[in-house]
Amino acid sequence: MDKDVGTEAAIRRWDRHAEKFSEGFDEQGDLHREVFLNPTLFDLMGAVDNKKILDAGCGNGYLSRMIANQGGSVAAVDYSKQMLTIAKRNTNSELDIHYHHGNCESLDFLPNRSFDIIISNMVIQDLANYRQAFKEMHRLLKDEGAFIFSILHPCFITPNSGWVKTDTGEKLYWKVDNYFYEGTYEQAIPVDQEEKILYFHRTLTSYIEALTETGFILERLVEPKPSEEILVNHPSFREDFRCADFMVFKLRKNKFD
Repeated sequence: MDKDVGTEAAIRRWDRHAEKFSEGFDEQGDLHREVFLNPTLFDLMGAVDNKKILDAGCGNGYLSRMIANQGGSVAAVDYSKQMLTIAKRNTNSELDIHYHHGNCESLDFLPNRSFDIIISNMVIQDLANYRQAFKEMHRLLKDEGAFIFSILHPCFITPNSGWVKTDTGEKLYWKVDNYFYEGTYEQAIPVDQEEKILYFHRTLTSYIEALTETGFILERLVEPKPSEEILVNHPSFREDFRCADFMVFKLRKNKFD
């Protein structure tokens, strides 16, 4: 497909598939979020009580609700109106969450230095102009605030990557291809639909360069893997020791910026 397809095309697809995508979610998200991402994100956030937090790309709102239930004051934005409808429908009005329609590439309605923490869970890969999104996150953070975001691992989840299997379905190894391609391609979801969600791939070098050029300081980089406790109940996740699915960044805004 055209590598230069933009964010607006991604938004249209998320709107069309929002209900289908959210069917597999509970209050912990889907299983991959519960096993890999949530523990990592909350470890990196630390205590959230009485913190002002931006959920940048909140989707169906599950993470916003988890944060609010732990005492955080959450502003939640998403570019998909259908996702926001689902989020609001599933959110208790007593929770300190305020939903907004907006694209993380431009959040002009939010004032400078508003948030202690910005969390962006599996969202940056859904934006064509990720460099502008990083600038917006930097603008919105208070001095010394933390920006934490997760993405599909850019070194392993690439165009045409996937398991190479035997004729009987045994997984031999994970194939990576087209790593240095930067642009748009279709993810595998929804698995039962011809039209797929769009993904904007870029290299790890491009991510690091964009973040440092924006002024962020990299504090931690995590490649989540399943715990032994998780493997007791979900032994199929043992294959994730062969190849990382996700990468999570924790960055800090310099107090002098």
